Amino acid sequence: MSKPVFWLRCEKKEFERRAALTPTTAKKLIDAGFDIIVERDEQRIFDDSEYETAGCQLVENETWPTAPTTVPIIGLKELPESTDPLPHNHIQFAHCFKGQAGWASVLSRFHRGGGTLYDLEFLNDPSGRRVAAFGFHAGFAGAAAGALALASQKKGETLGLLQPYENEDAMINNVKSLLGGSGKGIKALVIGALGRCGRGAVDFFRKIGLNEDDILKWDLAETAKGGPFAEILDVDIFVNCIYLNSKIPSFVTRDQIIAAGKQRKLSFVVDVSCDTTNPFNPIPIYNINTTFSEPTVPVDVGPGNPPLSVISIDHLPTLLPREASEQFSFDLLPSLLEFPNRETAQVWVNAEMLFKAKLAEAIGEKSGL
Repeated sequence: MSKPVFWLRCEKKEFERRAALTPTTAKKLIDAGFDIIVERDEQRIFDDSEYETAGCQLVENETWPTAPTTVPIIGLKELPESTDPLPHNHIQFAHCFKGQAGWASVLSRFHRGGGTLYDLEFLNDPSGRRVAAFGFHAGFAGAAAGALALASQKKGETLGLLQPYENEDAMINNVKSLLGGSGKGIKALVIGALGRCGRGAVDFFRKIGLNEDDILKWDLAETAKGGPFAEILDVDIFVNCIYLNSKIPSFVTRDQIIAAGKQRKLSFVVDVSCDTTNPFNPIPIYNINTTFSEPTVPVDVGPGNPPLSVISIDHLPTLLPREASEQFSFDLLPSLLEFPNRETAQVWVNAEMLFKAKLAEAIGEKSGL
């Protein structure tokens, strides 16, 4: 009987340095009887030599399309736009199960190729909780980006290129230094504060020195009355960390911002949830994703009013690529070990059922055009 195998593809998204499989996790899979094939990738935070030392077989960059169709391909971010059919099984974040822009076109590639998409966002344990998520590091990095933007604004500048940090201590020390030694005096509001993402944002704000009373921690109880919320306008940084799966009242609106005029304190919205093209987006004051090279996008606040910008980067954890990858890959490992039994392993059975349901919707959408 042949060994089970995973093929770790390179990431093509600009500035993405994380990996779905780390050398540590790859070694554990190899020890469990798997073969691990890894594409060489200079962009990845882990050196190719680290995978070689772990016992992986290295192949050239972006050669996964030539792999036997029986070999599952694992990656993190979505594949580059294309019309090429996808005959492999892919394990990745595809951002196409919640009606995002272009969702039907993405899924149609699997329909034409006969492959299956196991979306990492929807791998859930029997209780419905995700088996692996970057949530904590997304919130942590999002709060950092907001603080960096505020530090730049205080100098009369716009936040420029974001560079990944080697570790958490380096990030904390750099942000504190740019803020003049501490974040004390900054006021922040985190919505979704009880979830993994929100806990990460709160943790960051604490570590750079914000007073506890200046970190407003909101969750379902505080938002139950329905937005828009005037309290958002009274902080320096608002971090949105919710998991959106249905329509809810907007948290903040452009009309609300303009009406507040010069009384508004809010300078930066960090939309970690990044539901930019989701029709239910509760922060309808911007319409594009920002990037590591251009982290902020200005909001139209009306003439004479203080500036306001949004940070909407959809891969924030890559600001801490090594630590974020290690945690995610460690959490994903038990499910990967079950993948050879995916016809009966509940995590994979449910993921495939969801894929088939969304694929049927996409086929219907395409046929109706």
